[in-house]
Amino acid sequence: MAEAAGLYYEEHGAPDAPPLILSSGLGGSASYWAPNIAALSQHFRVIAYDHRGTGRSDRALPDVVSVDDFADDILALMDALGIARAHIIGHAAGGVAGLALALKAPERLDRLVVVNGWAKADPHFLRCFEARLNLLRHSGVEAFLRAQPIFLYPAGWISTHTQELDAELPHQLASFPGAATMEKRIAALAVFDVTGKLRHLTKRVLVLATADDMLVPSVAGWGLSRELGGAPLVTMEWGGHACNVTDTKWFNHHVLDFLRS
Repeated sequence: MAEAAGLYYEEHGAPDAPPLILSSGLGGSASYWAPNIAALSQHFRVIAYDHRGTGRSDRALPDVVSVDDFADDILALMDALGIARAHIIGHAAGGVAGLALALKAPERLDRLVVVNGWAKADPHFLRCFEARLNLLRHSGVEAFLRAQPIFLYPAGWISTHTQELDAELPHQLASFPGAATMEKRIAALAVFDVTGKLRHLTKRVLVLATADDMLVPSVAGWGLSRELGGAPLVTMEWGGHACNVTDTKWFNHHVLDFLRS
């Protein structure tokens, strides 16, 4: 098990290839990117990590957590691995962490792909997380996890992958970071707001939104693109919130096209 700065990480691809850091969403697990690793590691030194407080990383968190803390962890990982500058692909929480890093230390960022992210939390997003937190608080961890696919995947995809989702549940229960950690992470995402601060990043960021995202509506991605001064925007017509899982080939193609252009 590789660890640096209290963070579990894994590397794929040639060690002398350009570094590409993968930062996942609320769950925080490096394994979220498993469907994409093979394609991305053909061109990059891919580093995927577990967010602090989750998975195999240090589980200790301060009383209050911010998205800036997420960005600081990426920088700490880069410092520990001797990486001066890197590309980042961030999904939702990982995407806003990339934006925070770009504002904090722009010299450390090459290009950033924000997948189903936002400049400011959308009302629908907040409503969804209020419902998810109520499940966690009043019905428990298993109910929270059983409801999770509804927010991540298209309905038809869930229907055809139900057995796989059911098989994953025991592992998710065993690795769940705890209600307190989840509350802190969601609170950090809810107050994140970088409106009016992103114009200088226009050419360095690709915004990828999914039209049928049940959790973060595509209008949030469109708004982020506008905040970035018209940054490149790609809209997937299908795929849900976890579009890199449901339509891997399409996702990999567009992301690689941007990163290698």
